[in-house]
Amino acid sequence: MKHKKNYSSTQLAYKDRALILEGPVSSEKLKEYDFHPDLTSFRPVHEQKDALVEIADLPEGRINIIRDHDLVVGYVTFLYPDPLERWSEGNIENLIELGAIEIAPEYRGVKAGKTLLQMSISDPFMEEYIIITTEYYWHWDLKGSGLDVWEYRKMMEKMMNAGGLVWFATDDPEISSHPANCLMVRIGANVQPDTVQQFDLLRFQNRFMY
Repeated sequence: MKHKKNYSSTQLAYKDRALILEGPVSSEKLKEYDFHPDLTSFRPVHEQKDALVEIADLPEGRINIIRDHDLVVGYVTFLYPDPLERWSEGNIENLIELGAIEIAPEYRGVKAGKTLLQMSISDPFMEEYIIITTEYYWHWDLKGSGLDVWEYRKMMEKMMNAGGLVWFATDDPEISSHPANCLMVRIGANVQPDTVQQFDLLRFQNRFMY
């Protein structure tokens, strides 16, 4: 499958200035930017930047960012699922994962995450993909947000809904390990029915077990 990455950008009002939302961004461009020191939800910020640079170089990899001048204050990643996860087992070429979305705390509250997702999905080529995201409560910034698990889950669902992702049932053990965890999915308009059927077989692998 040939992956097409159509660059786009938009702006978002923030205090007395405009934030730039853009992508997919190349690895070369990412290297030029500084990263906000509070982008640490998944790993230390310098390691996170290195990880995003690597993803940007993948054929299917997409990094869309929010920046305040030359400071990256938010990002979302799209790439193939981890080979160790069940979602890679079907070798579905047009199944990609929204692997991470993170907004620096001081830039939250202006719908930055929702706007970034909407911009990401606006690329017409995204209609060729099944997009999944696996939400695990242990990745959520409960302390920084002041929200409990269910309030944060509701917030995440609303944000993902803005990008067209909705809740899908699954018997995946890791997702099923806590009721707040969930699988959210967007099936592009150009995805063929047999591909959707393949995906359904990935979602439920234990349906005949008692």
